[in-house]
Amino acid sequence: MHRVGVLALDGVIPFELGIPSRIFGAAQDSEGRPLYSVATCSIDGRPVRTDADFELAVGHDVALLAEADTVVIPPSHRLNAIKEDGVLPEELGRALAVVRPGTRMVAICSGAFVLAAAGLLDGRPATTHWRETERLRRLFTTVRVDPDVLYVDDGDVLTSAGAAAGVDLCLHIVRRDHGSAVADRVARSCVVPPWRDGGQAQFVRRPVPDPATGGTAATRAWALERLGEPLPLSALAAHAGMSVRTLTRKFRDEVGMSPGQWLARQRLDRARHLLETTDWPVDVVAGRSGFGTGASLRGHFHGAVGVSPQAYRKTFSGRR
Repeated sequence: MHRVGVLALDGVIPFELGIPSRIFGAAQDSEGRPLYSVATCSIDGRPVRTDADFELAVGHDVALLAEADTVVIPPSHRLNAIKEDGVLPEELGRALAVVRPGTRMVAICSGAFVLAAAGLLDGRPATTHWRETERLRRLFTTVRVDPDVLYVDDGDVLTSAGAAAGVDLCLHIVRRDHGSAVADRVARSCVVPPWRDGGQAQFVRRPVPDPATGGTAATRAWALERLGEPLPLSALAAHAGMSVRTLTRKFRDEVGMSPGQWLARQRLDRARHLLETTDWPVDVVAGRSGFGTGASLRGHFHGAVGVSPQAYRKTFSGRR
């Protein structure tokens, strides 16, 4: 069983602290057996203050992290000092030193500042809450900060945007570890979507648009029903009753990416689902998901997932 250790610092935000236990704790195999064990620690094993009006008792000290396969660092107001000078507090540095090499490190929201201060994000892509991305970039100039996405997966180091984006990241980890079917069951159990369109750019405060100009939600729903068909920008724009330029701008405002990027992601998700749940040849999966040919699917799939469609199917089709 994969062991997840969650580090609760003083000032921890209870919502984000509870995400790993809720998501990983709901992940089960087809016979109902748990796939993860989740435990929470503080630096000294004592209760921690939260940013609410209560304290939390934890069952472990940082020795727990030495046994963890994945370590999760939720946001905490204790991180304000790191946000000022970018220096990792000595006791927090000692806590992270017990983590075994190769352990997967996960930061939710401003937990990214801990990983950055520890040098774990040097030269790597990362994200955090959109209010803090500029500060993260300014303090840690070697980190490749992406302010628009909900989460960043860089293999053994993963970071998420704020609050509920931690749910998106943990579901992504379950999907990466055990496939879409398991992640979908977890999402249904937790009454959340298996994945959300776009990135955190859609949540950045902007002037309220003119209601008369409409939005792209209906066109996105229309496109999802036709992923196997050619969907040029002109067709999307015609359905939305907009120019291509206006459609592109609205897509970026509403989902944080261009129409082409959004469409590629939806088609990739469809292909993953079909690879897991059918025995169709790769060429058929490519046609049904809108990639046209098996060669096109292989290129996109390897670029996004890191393996071939056949290798992905071999790993996940038996975990339905």
